Amino acid sequence: MHSAAVDLRIKARNGQIVGITSARRPSGGKFLRLAHLRRLKQCEKVAAVCYRVRSSGIQFLLVQTKKGRWTFPKGSVEPGLTHAQAAALEAFEEAGVHGRMEEAPFTHYLHYKWRDSGFRRTKVSAHLCEVTRLEAPSEAGRNRTWFSAENAKHRLRERRKADHGSELARVVDRALGRIDRPQITESRVPAKSIVAAVTPLLP
Repeated sequence: MHSAAVDLRIKARNGQIVGITSARRPSGGKFLRLAHLRRLKQCEKVAAVCYRVRSSGIQFLLVQTKKGRWTFPKGSVEPGLTHAQAAALEAFEEAGVHGRMEEAPFTHYLHYKWRDSGFRRTKVSAHLCEVTRLEAPSEAGRNRTWFSAENAKHRLRERRKADHGSELARVVDRALGRIDRPQITESRVPAKSIVAAVTPLLP
């Protein structure tokens, strides 16, 4: 059974994203104000594992954190959005990605963040996103770069503890096992996927 496609429309004002509308909603596209959603408790994380297929192989799009580490576009699950919608929003905000996002996560990994006197671990649901085009990210200072699978794994291990980096590198390996290279085309939407084509609206 194939899930329905979801057209996500992002509303921006003065260069800042202020809300998201999903055409899939039974209410006919109810507008969700992100400023309100983000004031609510956020306890889960999602990541968009963005890729494209080239003649030289599969490439992955990574972004740099403020501390200079490379990672996948990632953020909190916000009330009112599905995990896939939240991952699509993060991909758009952090990397300017338009593409096809798988509705179901293909793997999970742990995100480590230093809190007080130790590392806090958060479970992250990883969603595959086949990138169809890019535009300037809405978040300033984001360095997005395409890497081959091996280079992506190398970058993800940099400046991290060995076990943390290895866990992120395994996400790339699992993604490679999921991507159906011969059958991928820009006109095909994979089964159990949503179309994460986020389109900025004028104020």
